[in-house]
Amino acid sequence: MESLLNRFLQPIVDFANTYIIEIGPSVAGERIAVMVILLLGTGLYLTVRTGFVQLRRLGHGFAVTTGRYDDPDDPGDVSHFQALTTALSATVGIGNIAGVAIAIHWGGPGALFWMWVTAFLGMATKYSEVTLAQKYRTTDEIGTVAGGPMYYIERGLGEKWKPVAVFFAVMLAFTAFFTGNAVQANTVSDQMQSAFGIPTWIMGLVTAAIVGAVILGGIGRIGKVTAILAPFMAAIYVLGALVIIALNLGDLPPAFGRIVTEAFDPQAGVAGVGAGVFVVTLMWGVRRGLFSNEAGQGSAPIAHAAAKTDEPVSEGVVALLEPFIDTIVICSLTGLVIVMTGMDSQRFATELTVGSGDMAYIAVTEGNRWEGVDPPEEIRIVDGRHVMSGVGVPVTAWHEVAVEPLFIDVAQTRTFTGTIYPSRGEAVGPDGTSYMSLYGDAVENGAPLTAAAFRQGLAPLGDWGHMIVVLGVLLFGISTAISWSYYGDRCAHYLFGQKAVLPYKAIFLGAHYLGAVIPLAVVWSLGDVALAIVIWPNLIALLFLAPVVAEETRSYFERKPYLALAEKQRRAVSGD
Repeated sequence: MESLLNRFLQPIVDFANTYIIEIGPSVAGERIAVMVILLLGTGLYLTVRTGFVQLRRLGHGFAVTTGRYDDPDDPGDVSHFQALTTALSATVGIGNIAGVAIAIHWGGPGALFWMWVTAFLGMATKYSEVTLAQKYRTTDEIGTVAGGPMYYIERGLGEKWKPVAVFFAVMLAFTAFFTGNAVQANTVSDQMQSAFGIPTWIMGLVTAAIVGAVILGGIGRIGKVTAILAPFMAAIYVLGALVIIALNLGDLPPAFGRIVTEAFDPQAGVAGVGAGVFVVTLMWGVRRGLFSNEAGQGSAPIAHAAAKTDEPVSEGVVALLEPFIDTIVICSLTGLVIVMTGMDSQRFATELTVGSGDMAYIAVTEGNRWEGVDPPEEIRIVDGRHVMSGVGVPVTAWHEVAVEPLFIDVAQTRTFTGTIYPSRGEAVGPDGTSYMSLYGDAVENGAPLTAAAFRQGLAPLGDWGHMIVVLGVLLFGISTAISWSYYGDRCAHYLFGQKAVLPYKAIFLGAHYLGAVIPLAVVWSLGDVALAIVIWPNLIALLFLAPVVAEETRSYFERKPYLALAEKQRRAVSGD
């Protein structure tokens, strides 16, 4: 089934990568994605227009989140804190655990630096889109708040922009199937299979059932669940990472040094295309940074639009905390743990399923670089090693890194001799014996790589560190899918009304199960494709509406309405 899905979906991914994601100017032979230029450029512009709001108003954002300025009489469905945790549940999760590992796997430690840059500029972007979502929100036919980019595009820019708003809603509803749903299910099932041997299809059914039980209760139930799950799991994960850093404190300065140095003079990741390709490191950092904190994507404003307030900026300052917490804090901890423990280049004894999407084929090219190639008809192996080698000759790889020698037993005592047939998903020995799996030392990627780093880092305290990641993947994956269901059903509601919400949720759960059984590389690529498309209308709208954000910001901090709310709360408590 995995092989069939891979053959069906891979052409779509290849087309989108070529004609949507990586169209742009060429530097050092590599394409700079237009999405990267637009994303960073918009963030820089909004940073300037808002007067560096991410620096000047960060403290106010924390103050609003505590509930100090809450007014229960304000319009909305959830508190500032619940809106933040709902949005954080969609951001703090798989992107922090698996996304960072993938960025380092491909782009090297320097990719983490570009995740920081994306987050810093993304704080101003997130502030702007949430402020606009609050300003232009509306109430639907059943009394629930509805807001987000589709509303501020249509209501803020005028009726002539409605086709753009419709396009955004369609694309975000589609994005929700992959970025916030299938990727989560895939990472959970991949981690559970790696840790406990649970088949992916069983894990897919389990997580789909849990997600379904919550999302049928609407934003109220979603807010209550995420308000518990997100802080609880984030606290455990952060504590575990801090303990590892404390146990390896001497390795911290060199790790920071590598991250900063390789951001501009990259050596590439273990699966990268070669040393010195700056654009590859930049691209992977920005892509995974966007996936992690979602700034500019237009999803979080949908959750924040439901917050109880009549001051748009008061929710905007809450939203700018998300990239800070998600990427600058939590992603940094993940990246530091991986780099400090050296797990990014470590090899592990691995079962290599020949028909799996994680089995790839790569060839060395000019300049001693690796590139992915189409599966050959057959590959000859003698005593565990490839018979043919050299420029352009395909070799077997796991997580895009060559594996050699190959064995037929788990203990790796008997080397394989015979032929690998990629299209048939089997390896055949000289006596005709068929093998569905071979064995060898391979690198890890995604959540299993982060789990290995936690296991190694906490080894002085026992062999349980990886369980923090296992638990984190499970809870984060579920909470993220829950939050993304809400984003998608708000888009469905905008397009077709309340009658479309339930059918959308049913399709969402189907996509969740499908994501659990599709190969990891395909799911993440589809998520990148969806992201690359959906950010366009949102970022363009933010550029046009930047003057509105600037005026709202100026008015709010001149009027200081939060002081009156604080006084109102003080009187209520004291009984004055």
